[in-house]
Amino acid sequence: MSTYIAEEVKARVRRDAKEQCGYCRSLQKYVLGILEIEHIIPKALNGTDDEENLWLACRLCNSYKGIQTQAEDPLTKTTVSLFNPRQQKWVDHFIWTEDGAYIEGITPVGRATVKALQLNNQIAVAVRKAWVSAGWHPPVEN
Repeated sequence: MSTYIAEEVKARVRRDAKEQCGYCRSLQKYVLGILEIEHIIPKALNGTDDEENLWLACRLCNSYKGIQTQAEDPLTKTTVSLFNPRQQKWVDHFIWTEDGAYIEGITPVGRATVKALQLNNQIAVAVRKAWVSAGWHPPVEN
């Protein structure tokens, strides 16, 4: 489904997201490829192109997210909404493991999002380990 989002809107989303994936926190300057403007509520589920429904996501996170808006918390087995990077603070739902390679969900939303978006997939963990070795990771959270 093709959509047009004005360049000035894209620029504001990038600025607001601090050039960082809203889910795995990968910084644009370290990602091979442009971070994507993603629809928090997908267009396929009647999400809009309004700025408040847009955020940045890396290709991996965006592809794993697909049209999901909810997922099961693996601990409580309840269905919860996925993390909304525009409305929620990352640090309220996630932490980095001590080695900086893995994201742990600390709330039902966080745990469900980690699982649904496969935030600790093999590729992401390998790249994060390299970034940690280079002193680039984990990112400083505001």
